[in-house]
Amino acid sequence: MVLLTLVLTKYAITNSFITLFDFQFTLLSISILFITASGYIINDIFDVQADIINKPAKVFIDTTIPKKKAYIVYFTLSILGFLLGIYASYIKGNISYSLFFISTIILLFWYSKSLKRIAFIGNIVVSFLTALTIFIVFVFELESVDTASNIFEAIVNFLKLIPTTIALLCYLIFAFSINLIREIIKDTEDIKGDYSLKMKTLPILIGINRTKNVALFISAFVFLFLVFILKEELIHFQLLFWYAIVFIILPFAWFIYKLNSAKTNSNFSRLSTLLKLIMCFGILSMLFIKL
Repeated sequence: MVLLTLVLTKYAITNSFITLFDFQFTLLSISILFITASGYIINDIFDVQADIINKPAKVFIDTTIPKKKAYIVYFTLSILGFLLGIYASYIKGNISYSLFFISTIILLFWYSKSLKRIAFIGNIVVSFLTALTIFIVFVFELESVDTASNIFEAIVNFLKLIPTTIALLCYLIFAFSINLIREIIKDTEDIKGDYSLKMKTLPILIGINRTKNVALFISAFVFLFLVFILKEELIHFQLLFWYAIVFIILPFAWFIYKLNSAKTNSNFSRLSTLLKLIMCFGILSMLFIKL
């Protein structure tokens, strides 16, 4: 999913042609994949006790993989991801871009250790990092306006960026908001294990019904945002217009309908899977932008 996002953002949003030997993009992609994998590992390490209750069949730490080895893999992937990120930043000509990578590693560790225990804060952090994947590719592929030789060239370069910036903003909002709703749904699904560890997630603090109302409230705004984009931006592109209706708008409307009546863990689990599919179809819509 992450690799698909990286490739399509480069190919469709930044309009950069992907070649077999695109060394900088390869470094960037491997760096992000390593850091993402390390984030999943450290989250599994800190979540062992909760996962034994919430999803015992999917617990690998201390069963299939000893915790000590998991830590070794975590630190190895984090360090390699950071070093590759520094190298990609160096090739790009702006070493300050390496802050993206170290900040992400720190945030993922902080989230897994403590932020996920705080109502809404952990959800926002993960959603922010999801959207950051798209933004990083945009930053690395962007040719700076400052490189223009004169003011007229700078203005022309800036105007060329406007359509790209609008598309980027739409996908950033989409990725952030869909993931935020999904994180809230997952907290509701995992309430038993989280409660045993004395976490202060939204469902534990305000109850499942109120948490569901929060998710519905956010979903309503996201749905209005999607309809607005459909009406204002996509109406002129029939292929993308109908793709968005069939694979994004209608499934999301169905999600809202089912969320309103969701009560059991299996209900919330299916809704979480549906949101993942909607996010995947949203990312694939980048192909239609290119077409």
